[in-house]
Amino acid sequence: MTGLETADQITRTRTVTAQAILEGRAYLRAYPYRLLSVVSHHGIGGDQVAQAVAAAEVLETFGWELVTVSEFASSRMVYAIMRRR
Repeated sequence: MTGLETADQITRTRTVTAQAILEGRAYLRAYPYRLLSVVSHHGIGGDQVAQAVAAAEVLETFGWELVTVSEFASSRMVYAIMRRR
């Protein structure tokens, strides 16, 4: 996605990209749920893991905590599952 990831998009999918978090393009103030998935699908090898974890660290400063990180080798996607404190 280019541009701001809207609250509606994030709420509907319960997912935000790690790239949007790291670039300050994600709007989470109105997000109504306690759990959120952060997806990273850019990079090669371990870059997706590093990007997902870096986004999780950013979210921790806003009251979220990392629950788990899962890597799906077949799709080259990494998900960081976050819980609002």
